[in-house]
Amino acid sequence: MALKAFVVEDNVSIRESLIEALLELTGIATHGVASTEKTAVAWLNDPANEWDLAIVDLILEPGGSGLGVLHACRNRKPGRKMVVLTGTANPEVRKQCEALGCDRVFDKSIETDALMDWCLALAQAAEG
Repeated sequence: MALKAFVVEDNVSIRESLIEALLELTGIATHGVASTEKTAVAWLNDPANEWDLAIVDLILEPGGSGLGVLHACRNRKPGRKMVVLTGTANPEVRKQCEALGCDRVFDKSIETDALMDWCLALAQAAEG
């Protein structure tokens, strides 16, 4: 069974590239996207929406933050993973994200390959 992703990213070109890479490199299909904190929180917390992995940017459209998304999803179902992909992945930010229940933090500028490797391992583990 293929994993279902949700991508929270306000930069359209980055979001589209990420969705394409996820599918091509890991087999993970994206079932929803959001560019704002409010939209992401509503979608992720809606019991009608199925997802296994949320990839969250921290800097979102004005007035929103990926930290708010992480905070709102702290009590998600077991097995659902949340990772951060951000350009601001310094040690303090990493600590904040982990305190909010984030599974991993990846730096957009230098760790996108590591993100894809992590997602691939997650997808392979789900296949059994």
